[in-house]
Amino acid sequence: MSRVLVTGAGGFVGQWLLPALAEAGHTIVALASEPPAAVPPGVPRRPEANWIVGDLRDDAHVADAVALARPEWVIHLAAISHVPTAEADPVQAWDVNVTATARLLQALGAARDAGEIDPRVLIVGSAEQYGRHEEPAPLTEETPQRPRTVYAATKAAQEVLALQQWRARGLAVVCARSFNHSGAGQPSRFLLPALVARARTLADAPAGTPFPVGNRAPIRDFLHVSDVVSAYISLVRHGVPGEAYNVSSGIGFSVQQVLDRVMARAGSRAVPVEDPGLVRPVDVPVLVGDARKLQHATGWQARRSFDDILDDLFRYAEAH
Repeated sequence: MSRVLVTGAGGFVGQWLLPALAEAGHTIVALASEPPAAVPPGVPRRPEANWIVGDLRDDAHVADAVALARPEWVIHLAAISHVPTAEADPVQAWDVNVTATARLLQALGAARDAGEIDPRVLIVGSAEQYGRHEEPAPLTEETPQRPRTVYAATKAAQEVLALQQWRARGLAVVCARSFNHSGAGQPSRFLLPALVARARTLADAPAGTPFPVGNRAPIRDFLHVSDVVSAYISLVRHGVPGEAYNVSSGIGFSVQQVLDRVMARAGSRAVPVEDPGLVRPVDVPVLVGDARKLQHATGWQARRSFDDILDDLFRYAEAH
């Protein structure tokens, strides 16, 4: 079993990753920007971990965390992952998503150069890196990256930086390009929990009540967060250093299809009405990924369906 350093451990995916690592017998050092909050209902029980609270933009903090953790594996989740938040403050997004990653990789590489550790490092990126493509077929890792948002650009830059560290100094870096994922505990500013919350609010509203939505045409590839966590563990264990892998289902749902399912499940008779404030001007029409490279490298398979995601989101919302 390995000693694992997890950054962004207090976030949505971190809440699911830590229990999965603990169940497999790994020892966890968890980095977070603030003390971990109570685990909400519907999210796996948090295991024991050595928590280190601080800012990854602080060189001394990062170096101290690496020295304390002496990790065999590193899973780097820490990021500004909400697209509008990154757009609102590009400088902060670049600082957190890129410069802080550079600090982490430098500290890990320096410890490796000194013979103290030789970690396998998973850098978590995003499908948003691909940007807009005219071909509707699932995107492969060979598809050119054309980031259209600040968030996407930071994630593409983070990957370039990480792979350079593999080529230049042999730090065993593997990169994930994760497509949309959701489940219990995801903040309501993201698409699926936001739609569930609105549908539940309007469940008893009169027929014809406006249901504010953004652009309903985009098509997205959704995974349950537990499958994403399984993919991350598989990649840090079996992924080939210097390679990037899609984490995706290969199945696309339009926002309209998602909305139909959510409203039917909530019993809402409201009428969707486009709210200009919810429309993103640089929305990518289609983001559906081909995960065969990941599957061939690790044997990973998604086990949860889209309906499982909605089940979890509705149960979570009802518990709150």
